[in-house]
Amino acid sequence: MAERLIPVHSSLTLDVATQITDAALRLRREHQLLPLAVMVLDAGGNVVSFRREDGCGVLRHDIAMGKAWAALGMGMATRQIRDRLSERPTFQSALAAASQGRFIPTPGGVLILDAQGHAIGSVGISGDASDKDEFCAIGAIRAAGLEPEPPKPAANWQEHTL
Repeated sequence: MAERLIPVHSSLTLDVATQITDAALRLRREHQLLPLAVMVLDAGGNVVSFRREDGCGVLRHDIAMGKAWAALGMGMATRQIRDRLSERPTFQSALAAASQGRFIPTPGGVLILDAQGHAIGSVGISGDASDKDEFCAIGAIRAAGLEPEPPKPAANWQEHTL
């Protein structure tokens, strides 16, 4: 009997992750935002897709990863984490330590939800003001036919600057 390789199921396909990444960069260009780094993780925290535009600083990869990881790790968007933990700096520090530094609690980390409302991954974006990063993540998830959490960007996302 010949051995066979059993494919491992992923919560998020490369095709969908690429659609999200491409849509985020398209939104960035349409709205004339600063160059972005876009990280897409599956539900297990594995990198499925990453792209960094020319002009991004070298930390943008790590920041995008930290935003995506924080959202996935806490089960909520990083804007919500920021708001909930603003009065709890010791707990924020503990989370950063527990995640080996992969915890960036600023907007730009958005959960990807399937039709049943389950988190199947996350997007982390870094490059412009955090609310603008989040705007691109939310729009990109929607463009791929999935639901983002949070469902809408901050009302004044365009007003924020670096």
